[in-house]
Amino acid sequence: MALNMADIFEHAADAFPERLAVICGDRQVTYRELEDEANRLAHHLASQGVGPGDHVGLYARNSIEAVATLLAAVKLRAAVVNINYRYITNELAYHLRDADLSALVYDRELAAIVDDVVPPELPRVAIGGDYAEAVSAAYGERDFGPRSSDDIYIIYTGGTTGHPKGVMWRHEDIWRTLGGGIDFITGEVLEDEWAQSRKGAEGNGMVRMAPAPLIHGAAMVATLAALFMGDTVVVLPKFDPHVLWDAVQRHKVNVLSVIGDAMARPLMEALAEGGYDTSSLVSFNSTAALFSPAVKDVVTKALPNTFISEAIGSTETGFAGIAFVSAGEGSTAEGWRGGPTVNSGPDVIVLDDEGGICGAGQTGRLARGGHVPLGYYKDPVKTAEMFTEVNGRRYAVPGDWARVEEDGTITLLGRGNTCVNTGGEKVFPEEVEGALKSHPDVFDALVIGVPDERLGQRVAALIQLRPDAAADLAGLEKHVRGQIAGYKVPRSVWFVDEIGRTVSGKADYGWAREYTASHPASQGV
Repeated sequence: MALNMADIFEHAADAFPERLAVICGDRQVTYRELEDEANRLAHHLASQGVGPGDHVGLYARNSIEAVATLLAAVKLRAAVVNINYRYITNELAYHLRDADLSALVYDRELAAIVDDVVPPELPRVAIGGDYAEAVSAAYGERDFGPRSSDDIYIIYTGGTTGHPKGVMWRHEDIWRTLGGGIDFITGEVLEDEWAQSRKGAEGNGMVRMAPAPLIHGAAMVATLAALFMGDTVVVLPKFDPHVLWDAVQRHKVNVLSVIGDAMARPLMEALAEGGYDTSSLVSFNSTAALFSPAVKDVVTKALPNTFISEAIGSTETGFAGIAFVSAGEGSTAEGWRGGPTVNSGPDVIVLDDEGGICGAGQTGRLARGGHVPLGYYKDPVKTAEMFTEVNGRRYAVPGDWARVEEDGTITLLGRGNTCVNTGGEKVFPEEVEGALKSHPDVFDALVIGVPDERLGQRVAALIQLRPDAAADLAGLEKHVRGQIAGYKVPRSVWFVDEIGRTVSGKADYGWAREYTASHPASQGV
């Protein structure tokens, strides 16, 4: 039994050939049509020399062609390398060097950068250019050889704290942690490679949307998992709150998966302005980033009949736990105990500083065993730093801090590599950001540590105010001090036009550090 993602998709394509697979703008394809397009693209890439173990770069916005590229690569036993379409010349050049690309599929609008960086001998296909001709000229038969559960799937991290790194997964392992190979609620393991398509046959399929770019791991694997089930996927070329709600209303979307406050907050404001019909929504969930307390309250009030949840995890661990959000969980950060308190996923533990397993009431680093990645591509040093052995088992330890509760649940505290150490006190940015964002004049905030001669680091905040709001430092200080301890209150503040975030909505800490180093701060809060 090959637990390979190409095989699992093909089972769904055989089971539901005329069911609608993907909708993007005015174009939509059935499973039969998507299968045909992916097969044709795979044969075209194979004619250009792409085969098992090769790497195909995807440098494009969301489109049906991008989805077909994901499928074409795995059909050939190759791996897609996700490349941020915002990257410019030097960043694309980094990917070429680091990922050892064998071919590139890219948007025609990015041709100038591609022509400047990519050597002419590297095979390339332009979506909106020669893609249609290449696909139509190839044949659509499914005549690929056997595949393996050990085939490699690569997801490059977003690089918010440094250069992107390629996380290597076996197909079976990533399917078991992110692709639907377990039940995320119960933790039960699916019995075989046909389980998802069998389950999909029980009804007419759901309509799902993960509006983040497909070059972001969470959206990429969520889209594939939906296709394994025979569901319909709605993808958007770019994130626009009003366009998104219009698509939810028009296509009767059932499941909407966003990335934290960066998507949820503008979505809630657009929903309030537009009065869209959300009655089809069954689930509104966040992955890869957490909701702040203030946003949780807004979401539960705006979508009272929808299941709202947060899942924790990372590119290096996959799914690690889930929590359901209830109305009234706190509109402020007062009494903050951390991020979501979750029922942890399989093989999730918390490790103390000595590498032992934390008990109730103890805080340490989140770790996941079982189905974990092989490591970072071409980086044995970082791979060694990421993994540890506990009682003879291998665990991935990405740096998230967490606390074990008395009932065995786990509360996420924040990323260890963004934690601020100020005068020996540990401050998690998520807590301070939650306090800031609960102020009615604050639209977005990002908290980092900046150098301080006396304290080592001091807490600093970059704040994006709402339109027409005035910068009232005294009022903001009073508000924040009413919610968190004094040593956590930002000592330096920068008011910015817009918070720097990655294309997927994650905080861009590199931007934040550059901005604070090159701009004078306002007074401390």
